[in-house]
This record gives sequence, structure tokens and C-alpha cells, in this order.
Amino acid sequence: MNAHKKTLGDLRSQRWFGATDLRSFGHRSRMLQMGYERADFTGKPIVGIINTWSDINPCHLHFRERVEQVKRGVWQAGGFPIELPALSLSENFVKPTTMLYRNLLAMEVEELLRQHPVDGAVLMGGCDKTTPGTVMGGISMNLPMIFLPAGPMMRGHSGGKILGSGSDVWKYWAEKEAGTITTQQWNDMEAGIARTFGTCMTMGTASTMTSIAEALGLSLPGAASIPAADADHPRMASACGRRIVEMIWEDLKPSDILDRRSVENALVVHNALAGSTNAMIHLVAMAGRAGIPIKLSEFDDFAQKVPVIANLRPSGAWLMEDFHIAGGIRALMVRLSPLLHLDARSVTGGTIGDGLAGMSVYNDDVIRPLDKPIVESGGTAILYGNLAPHGCVIKPPAADPRFLKHTGPALVFDDYDAMSAAVNDLDLDVTPDHIMVLRNAGPIGGPGMPEWGMLPIPKVLLRQGVRDMLRISDARMSGTSYGACILHVSPESAAGGPLAAVRNGDLITVDVSERRIHLHLDEAEIAARVASFVPPDRAYPRGYNRLFAQHVRQAHEGCDFDFLEGAGGIPEPEIH
Repeated sequence: MNAHKKTLGDLRSQRWFGATDLRSFGHRSRMLQMGYERADFTGKPIVGIINTWSDINPCHLHFRERVEQVKRGVWQAGGFPIELPALSLSENFVKPTTMLYRNLLAMEVEELLRQHPVDGAVLMGGCDKTTPGTVMGGISMNLPMIFLPAGPMMRGHSGGKILGSGSDVWKYWAEKEAGTITTQQWNDMEAGIARTFGTCMTMGTASTMTSIAEALGLSLPGAASIPAADADHPRMASACGRRIVEMIWEDLKPSDILDRRSVENALVVHNALAGSTNAMIHLVAMAGRAGIPIKLSEFDDFAQKVPVIANLRPSGAWLMEDFHIAGGIRALMVRLSPLLHLDARSVTGGTIGDGLAGMSVYNDDVIRPLDKPIVESGGTAILYGNLAPHGCVIKPPAADPRFLKHTGPALVFDDYDAMSAAVNDLDLDVTPDHIMVLRNAGPIGGPGMPEWGMLPIPKVLLRQGVRDMLRISDARMSGTSYGACILHVSPESAAGGPLAAVRNGDLITVDVSERRIHLHLDEAEIAARVASFVPPDRAYPRGYNRLFAQHVRQAHEGCDFDFLEGAGGIPEPEIH
């Protein structure tokens, strides 16, 4: 707990409302214009509620109600809530990719909190990029804050089968293309796979990132695994409202919570979940905003010593609703206690260990014991070599084991449209041993590093019964995806990376056990080919795309903007 307790005169909002000058008269009169009483907002902490709701974001469809429940908690604790709408970033509908706009959301959150008379914040997010985006902005602003996760949707079902969003889409699309299921069956699944509001109910990027936020100490205990439609969820929202008021008086900020212990806890939880590969980009960026540098190799270090104990799709069998019933994120962390820094701090004002008190695991198949894991280690693996000098990532439990050590000829595509056309060509010259390569899909080349990395299996192979093959890209893939996909190749081809040198037929060797990826060309030939490579034109004439292309970092650096990295803030606005 911080030694310093804030008094009314210490509150940031008092600079707007507490003075007797002309400017404060204007601030108070405009609050009265909106129908508030002076007693509503004077002498109280003011809480900014960052709400990423929109009419086209199914993950956050319940946020119109949840924001009212947060407000209720703020009022109950003696604070004054103000809702601040922010960029929604609906994963399903924002094109070319929400990743292009994660940094824009982070900037917006930071500036919304800076420019308004708020003393602390509740950050409402969950759809993939809204967790890192809001948290990055909140860390940089460094006011007391709590992250409120959207929560996963309930299980999907069709034809008596339980369906998991994302993962079963890829699975059954392959069957449809292979001709093993009917169009009617496909249409029935389309209507049944997403039944309620909330994020994907698999351990995709959304639940990976909300779990990481909780492991960092930025959410209330257990918040990350509560389903969006569960009655516990609105109660948790109100609890966030009450707790943020207390945090303001305690002056408990992200800089008081986040340290090396917090980040290592997040690395442990990520690997135990076999979490989304996207977490590698987001956690590097989030930690970087707190001034805690982490290297891509550290994900691999932790993967080799942390067993995968969450039996959740796409790497396992169960879904997030089952995970919650089994005890959820708190139960998982109880199992991981020997590997965690239990003395790391939390938004509760206590420690991570305090938040686990009295918790048990209720289903040993959903949350396995440490000595009976899904896999003993290696939820993710970082590969290096002449094709990826700064690293690339694969998720071994989600791949056909035969591709974890493989040499094969490259089948190269320079853009997504060409690849999409080719995989539907029944005359495509491809074998199961080929290694599909998609380039110009990284942070600059995409732009924004779209989720194109789970390249579809060519239809001609699907009809032969093939369901996995090696695929390499400087793109990302959905956290609900699976397969032998090697992603985030860094540096990307559009930035002069050696992926630009690959041509059809070149041999590539992948050896996950050796953490190695190798293009069978000598250095001189690679350099000559890269020098002659013509990347896509990303010299945008104006706007945010131009800003992005000029300032985005590479994947192993977290894809943050170079001018936003590191701890340290901007001076407070003058109140004139």
C-alpha cells in the first residue's frame, strides 16, 4: 500500500472544479447545464470510464449496460463517473485489421484521460486489440486504473455438437471445402456458433490478453474468466467502480503495480494457457510502456519451463465457460503458484497471492495438475535463423507433430489475393510436404500485420485428406487458429527482411526442438535477392496510415510506435 493517501486538495479534478477563479466557474456552470447538482461532482473523485462499445462490436454489445453498472459502483463508493467513448475495434468487421489501429486506441485512451478532469479510470475492453490498446494508454497516462474484461460468450452448438468460435470455423471450413459436410450443415453452424454477446469462448487472443491483464495485476481477481452473460459479470463491473474510487484515494497507479515480477507472472500464465501467439506482440508493447523491456526469447525461456495445464481449445478440448466453472483464472493461478511471484502487487491494493486465497480447482481435466499437463513444456516456441534473424513464432501443441521437424520446398505468394486464388485451383502443383510462404503481410507490408498467417490448405490437398501443412508468414494469425503456422517473421519482407529472398522451390528447414528455421541459400544469394526485391508501395500520402508506416516497430519489438515507447509522460494540460 502506498504511504501517501490523497486528500481532496490532491485530486487532479480539483484543478478544474475546486478553484474560485473564472475558469472554474465555467467548468461548474457547464456541469450544472447538464442537470447535475453541485454535490454530484464537487468534493469527489472523478472516474473516467473508457467505453469501447459500438453498434458493430458483438464482443462489447453488453457494454451499454455494463457502463451503467460501473457507474453504480462509483456512485456507491462516493465518486463521480463520466463515460468517455473510445475506438471500439471490432475484430470481425474492422479492415484490413484491428492491429493497424491498436496504437491509435492507445493514443486515444492516453489523451482522453489527460485532457479530461479525471482522477482515475476504468478501462472497458476485451475484443482482441482493446485490451492491449486501452492498457497501453492507461499505463502511459499513469493514473489509478482498473481493466474490466468483456468476458467470453457462452458455448456455441449445432446439430448436437458443441462449437468453439474461430477454432471450429477453421476446422469445419476445411471439411466443407473437402466436401465432407453439406451447405445446410455449414449454414446451421453459422447460426449456432456465436449465441451471446462476448468475446470468443476459446483461448484465443481475447481471453489470452484479458488473462494476461489479470496476471499483471490490472484486473480484479477472477475477472478475466467470467462469461459475459453470467450474472457475476455485472457484479464484477460494479465492483470495479467501487474499487477504482478507493484506488484514487490510495494513489495506487500502474507504476506502483507493474514491475519485472508482474511481467514474469504474465509470461507464466500465457504459457500455461498455450495462449495466443498475438500475446507476444502485445505484452512486449504493454511492458514497454511501463519501462520494463522484455525480449522475444523470454517467451521461449518461459515456454520451456512452464507446462501447458489449461485444456482449452484450440490446443485442448474445453471452452471458456467450462474454464470458469472449473475455477477460472484464479484456479489456474493457484495451480501455478510455485511458478508465480505471489508477492507481486494488484489493483486490489494487496498481492496476487492475496487474490488466490481460498480458491480451488473444480475440474482436473479442464485445469490440469502441474504433473499431468497437456504438454510438459513448449506452449509456444521462438525460432531463429537466416530466414528470421529477429525471430518468429510457432505454437507446437496446435500443429501436426510431423511438421515440428521438416524440410520442404517453398510455395511463395507475394499477396493475399494471389494466395487465395491459388488455394482454390484444383490444378495447383502442391504436395503435403510443400511449405507455403506468404510475405508482404507484416506491420508495414500488410499494412498492420493482418491475421493472414493461417494460410488455408489448398483445396486439392483437402480432398486428399490433408488437414495440416507448414506455413510461414510475416503476418499474424487469429488466436483461435491452429496448425503448423510460423508467424511474425522478423524483420518483415517489406522492411528488407530475408523472407523477401524466398522463391518457389527453395528448400526451407524447420526444427522446433532446435529452435531453428533455415533457408537453404548462402548469405550472398540472400542479400542479392533481397536487394532486388520490390516491396508493395506503402508510401501513404496522408492520415493515420502514413503515421503508422513511418513509425511502427517490427513484430519482435511489439509493433508500438517509436515515439510512444518507454515510461514517462507528457506534461499535464494547463487549465486556463
